[in-house]
Amino acid sequence: MLNIPDFQNAEAPIRFFEEISKIPHISEHTEKIADYLVNFAKERNLWYSRDAANNVIIRKPATTGYENRPTVIFQGHTDMVADKVKDCTLDMENEGLKIFRDGDFIRAEGTTLGGDDGVAIAYALAVLDSDDIAHPEFEALFTSDEEIGLLGAAALDASLLNGKTMINIDSDVEGVFTVGCAGGMRMDLDLTMKKGEKCDGLYTLSLSGLLGGHSGTEIDKGRINAIKVLAEILSVAENVKIAEISGGNADNAIPRSAECVFGGNLSENAVSNIVEKYRAAEPNIKAVLEKADGNASVFSMENSKRIIETVIEIPSGVAAMCEDIPGLPETSSNLGIIKTSDNGVNVSVSLRSSKNSEKNKLRLKIRAIAEKFSASVGERGEYPAWEYKKESHLREVMRKVYSDMYAKEPEIITIHAGLECGIFSNKIEGLDCVSIGPDNFDIHTPEERLSISSFARVWDYLKTVLARI
Repeated sequence: MLNIPDFQNAEAPIRFFEEISKIPHISEHTEKIADYLVNFAKERNLWYSRDAANNVIIRKPATTGYENRPTVIFQGHTDMVADKVKDCTLDMENEGLKIFRDGDFIRAEGTTLGGDDGVAIAYALAVLDSDDIAHPEFEALFTSDEEIGLLGAAALDASLLNGKTMINIDSDVEGVFTVGCAGGMRMDLDLTMKKGEKCDGLYTLSLSGLLGGHSGTEIDKGRINAIKVLAEILSVAENVKIAEISGGNADNAIPRSAECVFGGNLSENAVSNIVEKYRAAEPNIKAVLEKADGNASVFSMENSKRIIETVIEIPSGVAAMCEDIPGLPETSSNLGIIKTSDNGVNVSVSLRSSKNSEKNKLRLKIRAIAEKFSASVGERGEYPAWEYKKESHLREVMRKVYSDMYAKEPEIITIHAGLECGIFSNKIEGLDCVSIGPDNFDIHTPEERLSISSFARVWDYLKTVLARI
């Protein structure tokens, strides 16, 4: 186990966090973590349910004296974003993470940590495993594939749940209570085309060192999209014929790197001029142009131009700020992935908005761009906004507990990122829900780090809430 002598009060959830980190659980590969959760329930003779989407519910009876209190749901998702540094050889689909302590932080070697949302799993398992934590009937809801469109939450049969009081543990700033969020969706554009002639004199253009980050919570931070910069550079080259193009690892993460192998004429000076435009916002941005060995089949100049111009025209970043809440993005998009396939080039975009009408306008704009460049379009993972409730018993209890414990008020906000609470609030009539979490930094990037002291404080806080709810 991680050597964390200073925070013995959080030993149980930290142990579970370490256990699940050993289990591969990236998006679209949540079978093994679901197996683990089912076995956990069986070993403790707890009621459980697992569906075809790998959602798992585990229910524990109320402790003595709490039988007449409302059922409480702890909810989080089992999948994590898979991203890693370029020289990391870990197979995240089949191998567990290598986590370690770095001062007050837990990190992973060369990869995302999965604190988003391993913290929720760890807290819930610690409650389910305990014999000394007071609580009402307790339901742990573990959903799958949240990071690729809230797919597990959308597939869940919510009638299996008894509770209408839900604590979602998928936020990443301690002391901040999230009580509303934007809705969103994914769009996939396929530029169908075939490679033709083989080309000699190829070059590789690589962009790296960008900050990246979460396409919801960091979309307004001025972070530059590596795929967009790559296309901008290629647009000033002459006679471009693309052999391979790639960038980004998740459509809800701002791309930190991108690469293209191509034939054509591009000067170092042209590359440098474009990169330096972004130096203030991205101090570590790096572009490398070098000759590639051998030859390769390439797309025609016409089709290569289609690829470049499609990427340039797809909007990526904040489209509008919220009129009612200063500083909060209302509508945004993120061009998160580009990759070459056997049939051409595929692009994935994540859309978010607190207004369904504005989300639809952005959807239609991207559809028009796709039509302009003869790309087919697929849509997936659409989810509704989670609207703020003026009256909330749960929010008031949690606010009072926080105030009593820390002699200050929590910050109560709505956010631009998507949370599963929006889906659940539409599936469970009268649902009362608040989202919280410990301090977790640079999520969706290999720099992700979870504060151990914050993790321990939030654990103490959650136990107190369970006793008072």
